[in-house]
Amino acid sequence: MLVGTWNLENLYRPGGPYGPRDKATYEAKLASLAATVNRLRPTLLGVQEVGDPAALDDLVQLLDGRYTATLSQYPDERGIRVGFLGDVGVRVVADTAAFPEAVRPVQVDDGGRTADRAGRGVLAVHFSTRATWLTAAVCHLKSKLLGYPGGRFMPRDEGERARYAAYALERRAAEATTVRALADTLIGEDGRRERVAVLGDFNDEVSAASTQILQGPPGSEIGTPGFDHADKGDAKRLWNVAPLIPEEQRYSRVYAGHRELIDHVFVSHELLGHVVRAGTGAPRGEGAALEPLPSVGGDPQDRRDAPGSDHAPVWIDLRP
Repeated sequence: MLVGTWNLENLYRPGGPYGPRDKATYEAKLASLAATVNRLRPTLLGVQEVGDPAALDDLVQLLDGRYTATLSQYPDERGIRVGFLGDVGVRVVADTAAFPEAVRPVQVDDGGRTADRAGRGVLAVHFSTRATWLTAAVCHLKSKLLGYPGGRFMPRDEGERARYAAYALERRAAEATTVRALADTLIGEDGRRERVAVLGDFNDEVSAASTQILQGPPGSEIGTPGFDHADKGDAKRLWNVAPLIPEEQRYSRVYAGHRELIDHVFVSHELLGHVVRAGTGAPRGEGAALEPLPSVGGDPQDRRDAPGSDHAPVWIDLRP
């Protein structure tokens, strides 16, 4: 059973300000996305950057199997939101954007405007079959690609760049805290009994402070001396599966020529015991390299008519 996450990169129908400019370009994008999903054959796939729910419906029509889409009710200002594609029936157990009560609003621009909620909702679903069961949450944290007043993607000076980088970092950390708060609810009293996955586009790498907020008590990460030793922290921990991904595949985006893993899958203690393998892209032979990804820059409009996605899926293969 494969569970994963994938940023679909600006999935809109043509004609709007963000999506492809014409029908042929749109159909080429859908065909590329569908080919990847059909190779993955996921049981449950968290998706990001769904700008038009109808476009996701168009994608579903091209998939092998009986897939259905479930979307968050909390899009951002561009209309993009998170969701799930699944070939199993799911039940929504949470859909939220509000920061935890103790987290104060964070500044988002030079004018002093603040935000008290995540830019995009965090959606959690549950499914169960005769063979297995799982609760999964999907998120899409604040981007590292900075935008400036007036729709600019270049700062006027280094002072402006620094300020807006700080605003983005503070917002991403608050959003990570929001996801962690939901994870605490899903895990309940003891993650050694609950099968929980938290996945999505975290817009930062494994060692980033905002990403590590998700892990919970430190000291038992995969590959560390404490990993094989049970302790009280196991009840609340989430494990990032990144170390299980073959090193040559351990990236999900290429930015300015630099490979980075910014899409992640975290699992609870009970679910970790069911992970057979982890990877990026479509599953393939041992040691195979990831299919080439485009190198992206700071202006997302540069890829408006590009087929496919600038991200690779990240996934785990689970035994029942």
